[in-house]
Amino acid sequence: MSERIAEISRKTKETDIKCRLSLDGSGRSEIVTGIGFFDHMLEGFTKHGFFDLELTCKGDLKVDTHHTVEDTGIVLGQTIAAAVGDKKGIRRYGHFTLPMDDALVICAVDLCGRPYLGYDLTFPQDRCGDMEMCMVREFFYAVSYSAGMNIHLKQLDGLNSHHIAEAAYKAFAKALDMATGAEERSEGVLSTKGIL
Repeated sequence: MSERIAEISRKTKETDIKCRLSLDGSGRSEIVTGIGFFDHMLEGFTKHGFFDLELTCKGDLKVDTHHTVEDTGIVLGQTIAAAVGDKKGIRRYGHFTLPMDDALVICAVDLCGRPYLGYDLTFPQDRCGDMEMCMVREFFYAVSYSAGMNIHLKQLDGLNSHHIAEAAYKAFAKALDMATGAEERSEGVLSTKGIL
């Protein structure tokens, strides 16, 4: 596989986002969204997926966190899709079960070209730091839609919202790393249709 790096920028009246992603990195990140907890989640995603991610977002945080989190998901999804490219030679599917203290979360992904989010996370606390927990779903929905991938997140256990969210982002990273990894037995795309 050739070097899989993509850069996407997106500017609206609500957000100005720049994103550069390498799927074959070392876990290095430079992330500034203006939302501390969200930065922490994206740093965990980067580190545990062995991606390199540079991401800045200037959003209308005077309103709330919605546009910043959702639009970041849109841009990150677009960047993932661009970096993956034609999907030849990748595993396509990935899954991971991740423990985080009291939390246990499963993530499974399919880089099939079709967006779908299966989401079953429940947060006992409404906020973590400066981010509303309802935004976790908005982020993953935006990534799924803009990357054209199935994402399933299932919570098996969890008492602390921070741990549940962190388990979800890290499980997604591990599943995506698996799905984008090389499948040496595949000569083209892993589909009976011949394309993804």
